[in-house]
Amino acid sequence: MAELTTLARPYAKAAFEYAQAHQQLADWSAALGVLAAVSRDDTVRQLLKEPQLTAAAKADALIDVCGDKLNAPAQNFVRTVAENKRLDLLPTIFEMFEQLKAEQEQLVEVEVTSAFALDQQQQDKLAKALSARLSREVRLHASEDASLIGGVVIRAGDLVIDGSVRGKLAKLAEALKS
Repeated sequence: MAELTTLARPYAKAAFEYAQAHQQLADWSAALGVLAAVSRDDTVRQLLKEPQLTAAAKADALIDVCGDKLNAPAQNFVRTVAENKRLDLLPTIFEMFEQLKAEQEQLVEVEVTSAFALDQQQQDKLAKALSARLSREVRLHASEDASLIGGVVIRAGDLVIDGSVRGKLAKLAEALKS
């Protein structure tokens, strides 16, 4: 995983810097999202692994599948990635681009997993508190997991706040073992 990130980083940064310089972050985000989704398709993945096809042929095939979703600079980006035999990195490039974009926009994606469904008022209150703590705008995604027993687990990038009963029981069990 670290190797994929290392290989994808220069492409993501280059795409981000170009998009930022041309004020096209949303357009590039959409284009890279399409490229990532298309490159994850099993049929396309097999096509991109064909040793008989040249890098240009692979790039052209990928561009054809994406249709008019890619503007000329995005098509050139695909060709460059293909020339360097890195088309398999497109999903990772997209993820890294989105991270750079979120950082630029002072936005953080937060996953909240709770034992029970959170109503909109609870989600808003939690988002406001997290926004103050993280000094960023928070985009909250809530889900349920009954195995937590009670409480919530919050994931925001590298930050994990485990306020679940299951997590507290696990900590207690660990403390009793030592």
